[in-house]
Amino acid sequence: MSVFNRVRPIAALACGLMLSASFALQAASFEEGKDYVTVAGITEAQQPVLREFFSYNCPHCYKQEPLMDLTVQLLGKDVAFERTPVGAGRPAWVLSQLAYYVAQKLKMTKQTHGAIFKQIHEKGEQFTAPEQVKAFFVAQGAKVDDVDAAMNSVDAKFTLMNYDSQAELAGIKGVPSLLVNGRYMLTSTAHTPEELAALVKFLAAK
Repeated sequence: MSVFNRVRPIAALACGLMLSASFALQAASFEEGKDYVTVAGITEAQQPVLREFFSYNCPHCYKQEPLMDLTVQLLGKDVAFERTPVGAGRPAWVLSQLAYYVAQKLKMTKQTHGAIFKQIHEKGEQFTAPEQVKAFFVAQGAKVDDVDAAMNSVDAKFTLMNYDSQAELAGIKGVPSLLVNGRYMLTSTAHTPEELAALVKFLAAK
């Protein structure tokens, strides 16, 4: 083994130790009431988990997407990531909930998540009727019959009701909102991806 090959693992280890130390220092400064609050919350099927309450129609959610993408990458397999679309009784938002459900049902979320945000915030085209949701997914390559089956299923009705129940039980005041392990609501997302990941890991371990 060359000297270079011996040094590289040591350098990687040192980098890992510095990163761990950085997370430890950040965790020491996290305070309840300042960085997060404990809520009655929801029962999560798996833990640790970070849940984002969002709406495709929310401009703040759209702007937060790059931060969330980088944070989720940093969390890796240590913390699961889930989303709950919020309807808030607004017709266009409820249709966006339906769009998220259909994407999940047809296993097209990775393909369509960013596309829905762009359609609404870059093209200015919100969903105003179920037919537009259907047309969107057909344009994305889904089969008409599959989209119809997903949109008109009993499961769709109950899943949308469950989305609303989760938002109500979590006591969210607006979107985007981040909830860890169903109990810890972050009070601010004004962090770098590294800081946000450190806060989530701190709460996930509580």
